[in-house]
Amino acid sequence: MITLKSIKQNEEVKALIKTTEKQIDALNYTEHSNRHSAIVASWTGMILREIGESAKTIRLGEIAGYLHDIGNAVSRYDHAGSGALLAYQILKDMGMNYSDASEIMMAIGNHDEKNGIPVSVISSALIIADKSDVHKSRVKDKHLTAETNIHDRVNLAVNLSYVKVDKEKKLIDTIIETDTDVCSVSDYFEIYHHRMTMCTKAAELLGYKYGLVINNVRML
Repeated sequence: MITLKSIKQNEEVKALIKTTEKQIDALNYTEHSNRHSAIVASWTGMILREIGESAKTIRLGEIAGYLHDIGNAVSRYDHAGSGALLAYQILKDMGMNYSDASEIMMAIGNHDEKNGIPVSVISSALIIADKSDVHKSRVKDKHLTAETNIHDRVNLAVNLSYVKVDKEKKLIDTIIETDTDVCSVSDYFEIYHHRMTMCTKAAELLGYKYGLVINNVRML
């Protein structure tokens, strides 16, 4: 059985994530390597577990979460589409059946807010997990200046972020603790508005409402 552990140990996956890191660094984007992959895998699995999905669905979700950004090794442009095709081929080569590999491919191909939509429970959990990973550790240059771009400022301001599932209230929250001296909350909404809309649709597919809590204040 192919597991998250076996995916992490796969040499092709390791090479693609290393190449992804090179490209992201060249573009001066926030971190998209092992750290982000591991967090998204963990949170995707957690969401699926908390809403009562099967062990198999949780396992596939974790794998999708870990592989979701490998398309950046090709290009940042349409990285979701290229990553989906790369993941499908890798999973087939590792012996995964076509049906399961296709589910992961579909989830990865739809995780980007520019042209993706929630199409399954796995894709929905992946979307929320991916968009919730905002943190200062994702910024390579932590020296804040007047020239620091808004994406880096927003991430540099965040000291803590995580996902919480409330089964009783049927609510999935992104919880964020941010330093408003570094970046205003309005800056967060300026760059994450479309992502929050996508998370709302993803939660709806799961039968939940999506919420955003910043510094203990509910924004959504």
